[in-house]
Amino acid sequence: MNTHKIFDTPLLGLGFRVFFALAGSSALILIVLWNAIFKGTLSAENYFSSSYWHAHEMLLGYSVAVIAGFLLTAVKNWTGKPTLTGDKLAGLALLWLYGRILPFYAGLLPDAFIALIDFAFLPVLAYQISKPIIQSRHFKSLVFIGLLLLLTLGNALIHAQMLGLCQNTAWIGIQLVVAIIIIMILVIAGRVFPFFTERGLHGTLIIKNPLLDALSIGSALAVFALQLSAVSGMFLALTAIFAVAVNSARLAGWYVQRIWYVPLLWILYTGYAWIILGFILTALSAYSWVLPSLALHAFTLGGIGVLTLGMMARVSLGHTGRALRVSNAMAVGFVLINVAALLRVLLPLALPNWYNLIIYGSTLSWLAAFSLFMFVYAPILTSARSDGQEG
Repeated sequence: MNTHKIFDTPLLGLGFRVFFALAGSSALILIVLWNAIFKGTLSAENYFSSSYWHAHEMLLGYSVAVIAGFLLTAVKNWTGKPTLTGDKLAGLALLWLYGRILPFYAGLLPDAFIALIDFAFLPVLAYQISKPIIQSRHFKSLVFIGLLLLLTLGNALIHAQMLGLCQNTAWIGIQLVVAIIIIMILVIAGRVFPFFTERGLHGTLIIKNPLLDALSIGSALAVFALQLSAVSGMFLALTAIFAVAVNSARLAGWYVQRIWYVPLLWILYTGYAWIILGFILTALSAYSWVLPSLALHAFTLGGIGVLTLGMMARVSLGHTGRALRVSNAMAVGFVLINVAALLRVLLPLALPNWYNLIIYGSTLSWLAAFSLFMFVYAPILTSARSDGQEG
């Protein structure tokens, strides 16, 4: 039997293909399941408690799949060295998939085995992308190895509580994972926002500001470090306000008014704006003026959700040799993901008595956005490059 032919498929030609397909599918399946669990219409045995399962899967399932697809593709570009393809890429994807499925086998499989399978994915990913980085001596990209290992630590803290090894570590782990994903986004933004803007708007030149880049990332680190240390009040509020100021200045330095004519650009800028709003809400929550969950969802549904959808759309087109122009259907999807964030983050402030209806509307908007993504991009991710090149 020629196993090579089994894995010789465009879906396994480069990391972004299979992991973006898995991310898009999981964004639909996980939210449908969570909505049923939240409403009480579905009760299933699970290794995680329901609220921790939702947080874990959206962060260490969906979000990590996008990160894996992006890094396996970007590292190849940055280093000029190959990353996983074919059977090895299929193996890594299956490891991620088993991590999503096995928690539902609690009681049938040992909890330690379920934890091990899920835990293993991030270290294996970090090892696989570290090889081309070290071989090419592209040492500035080692920052992503460090961030992946910190994500691994966050995941370990969650599993430690689920396994009964520690108490009250799962929420710390979730906070750490959110913080690291946001920091990773801010690091990547400095690399791709100016480049994408110049490519998308002919005649545009973006001047980078290394000081603002450092302050934006540093201030975000400070905010999340204070939260992890359970510091609130004036100190957290002032640090968050500083993060708002420097990140706003950074984004303004890249901003060109013409981005609003290019969906592939405005989706990224609005995603960054949700992160800035997250810092604003963090400052307000430091004095208990708003619920901390609103800031959390500004970072997650808004920042992570909007930006990952935009990045998947942009990267998938660029690395399959297609024109960097989204369809009208996908542009509608970009609007819908922002509507989902708006409903989940801001509308509860104005209409708290309508909370359940608002959450339902946010859920439908999220599902519609990712349904459009899968409808438009599944054929792109599963077919060969239009220019005949590899990848």
